[in-house]
Amino acid sequence: MQISYQDITQYGALDLSRAIHTKQVSCREVMLATLAQVDRLNPQSNAVVSRVAPDVLLQQGQERDAQLARGESMGWMHGIPQAIKDLSNVAGLRTSLGSPLMKDFVATEDGLMAQRMKAAGAIVIGKTNTPEFGLGSHTFNEVFGPTRNAWNPNKTAGGSSGGAAVALAQRLLPVADGSDFMGSLRNPAGWNHVFGMRPSQGRVPMSPAQDVFIAQLGTEGPMGRHVRDVAMLLSTQAGAHPSSPLSLTDDPALFAGSLDMDPKGQRVGWLGNLQAYLPMEEGVLDVCESALNSFSGMGCTVDEARLGMPPEQIWQAWLVWRQALVGPRIAPFLINPANRAHIKAEALWEHDLSLNLTGAQLMAASASRTRFYMSMLQLFEKFDVLAIPTAQVWPFDVSLRWPQSIAGQSMDTYHRWMEVVIYATFAGLPSISVPAGFGANGLPMGLALIGKPQGDWDLLKLAHAYEMANQDMINQRPPGI
Repeated sequence: MQISYQDITQYGALDLSRAIHTKQVSCREVMLATLAQVDRLNPQSNAVVSRVAPDVLLQQGQERDAQLARGESMGWMHGIPQAIKDLSNVAGLRTSLGSPLMKDFVATEDGLMAQRMKAAGAIVIGKTNTPEFGLGSHTFNEVFGPTRNAWNPNKTAGGSSGGAAVALAQRLLPVADGSDFMGSLRNPAGWNHVFGMRPSQGRVPMSPAQDVFIAQLGTEGPMGRHVRDVAMLLSTQAGAHPSSPLSLTDDPALFAGSLDMDPKGQRVGWLGNLQAYLPMEEGVLDVCESALNSFSGMGCTVDEARLGMPPEQIWQAWLVWRQALVGPRIAPFLINPANRAHIKAEALWEHDLSLNLTGAQLMAASASRTRFYMSMLQLFEKFDVLAIPTAQVWPFDVSLRWPQSIAGQSMDTYHRWMEVVIYATFAGLPSISVPAGFGANGLPMGLALIGKPQGDWDLLKLAHAYEMANQDMINQRPPGI
């Protein structure tokens, strides 16, 4: 069967893997189709940066074909093009972190995630764009400029995995990696109508890392257009590693298994806007509640859920933890005071506030975090999964740095408008953003499902059941695709 280049780019990762291994399409043809799609759409969206030369990539594709001709396969990603988020190292490519101070830094070794994806056969075609230092859920920086939403180029892609989400939505990649501290896998997934999963704390080890004991709020993870692709990439990314002493030791092969399940009887707790605590733009809750109704149609029970702790106490503890972890990431760049002029104001704010934190304050915030975690355990005695919007606003104008207010309520920090995403992160819980649908403005919104501690597998199976029940909505494509 002859497959056209345009058909190739529509394939999900597992379908593409099957087509490659059954020789319906060659790795070289896959690369040619991918490069043509990137050339066609990336100039406007700016999702993929630091691209590898086409002749180098085509040669790698031919080498993968030669391996298959000999009966050799490197793994399920054999010959599949990938672009790695520009916070992670890939040997021979720039790791700019979106910072002018790092724009010329070329990594000499692969980070652990890139190592694992390459070992499974992936071919790295470049990097995906990210905000400066990965801070803020709006992908723009002074090195590469902004990444534009796949559904409306005048709007933000979200972030910090904005480049990855847009590359998926525009069929530049069949599956993608990302990372998540404050919703950075979930928010851009929701705003570009794809799936983005934040795994359980420790599920995906991060190496190299500045600290491997305390800095556990950020994690790498998978994104895809189909839940089974997300699960399969997680099976490659996950698994304990000696360089990450707190990484989980479960066999990651679990995530390569069947996702089929009967969702009947699953108990879904709807957090909504936390009893009007979280301000939200008009239409966000409507779209998410419409998506939530499909769980009832699948035989699940859906009831209101309430956090067992005042949200403002959680936020104040979160601020201390975030400053304690983000500040030291910026500090090395300020050894030379002249560098302040080349670092965005939001990063400097995080750093400067962190200088005044005491050990006692961090321990008090840790105690608050512990109380919050315990309250979440109590909530999961009533529910199997929790649901909450992935964002409080619709994708905003790409020229804005961040929303100054929501529904008339002023935002007192550059990330307060993202408060909705902190609950899974702060409790170390797995969470996946699933497409919820579209607003009257034609823009996508996501619904975040939060699973029980280390319940990644059960969460993926429920998300897959949701995908199967909503295929017409989920399979909608952005303009120009």
